[in-house]
Amino acid sequence: MEKEPEQTPYIFQSISELNAALGLPKPRHPLIDLVNYKDITADTTALSKALVLNFYKVSFKRNLKGKVKYGQGYYDFDEGGLSFVSPNQLISAGAEDQDYEGFTLLFHPDFIRNYPLGSSIKRYGFFSYAVAEALYLSEKEKGIIISVFENIQQELSTSIDHFSQDVLVSQVELLLNYSNRFYNRQFITRKAVHSDLLLEMEKIMAAYFDNGEALMKGPPTVPQIAERLSVSPRYLSDMLRQLTGRNTQQHIQDMIIEKAKEILSTTNLSIAEIAYGLGFEHPQSFNRIFKRKTQVSPVTFRQSFKNP
Repeated sequence: MEKEPEQTPYIFQSISELNAALGLPKPRHPLIDLVNYKDITADTTALSKALVLNFYKVSFKRNLKGKVKYGQGYYDFDEGGLSFVSPNQLISAGAEDQDYEGFTLLFHPDFIRNYPLGSSIKRYGFFSYAVAEALYLSEKEKGIIISVFENIQQELSTSIDHFSQDVLVSQVELLLNYSNRFYNRQFITRKAVHSDLLLEMEKIMAAYFDNGEALMKGPPTVPQIAERLSVSPRYLSDMLRQLTGRNTQQHIQDMIIEKAKEILSTTNLSIAEIAYGLGFEHPQSFNRIFKRKTQVSPVTFRQSFKNP
């Protein structure tokens, strides 16, 4: 069966271009706009399959029909939630993401460039999450987010003056700070789901070493593990940090050391053979990381298991 050709993405350099494609009027400010989904008049079926924006997009969708994939499972989120897209990130929507209402905030990097937010926006990791890792809001949280959108809408509806940009940037930053807080809550409330994800990660890591992939490909990387878990690398690290206090890379290193301890204590393989089997190109690199993690060398660790 031939693989279907990938959809060529629609690329939008400006908010005005996107509004025109959606059948909307030009934004009152060329670098920021708040769109109500109910005002969209164009057929967006083809557009939603693949598009790339040269600006930020924060979408609040409610009454989202069907189920949404979230990590390894599907969950009902009929009330919808918030999703975040950074410039030049490919956006695509499945059939489950077609029937909803709400708002989307669009703002160009140039709009915040001369403000502290222009550089600090990189610390909001959720812009690197996949759409399936959206922020799902409680009723109270939803009210807070809607009020911020209403403030932005009101400011955009008034005459632009010297203070307009200051006010709008402060509202955008407020929206992102609330989102940061609510994502932290989501990591906590979905602890059971995330614990399952951690167990699945441990299984993937074990299989990676047992089937010889490490010998052929080197130690597993964060992107490799995230892809197999069907989550974005940034989301996986943030989730693990909230759950265990350590990010993905630290977990990978810990699991490599645990595997090394198992081999050292149960086999007669040389240190070099163990290093190569775990994916290290040079045994010295394996020695360094093992000693840094355990405070003893692999040889010393092995000797501790031998009878006196």
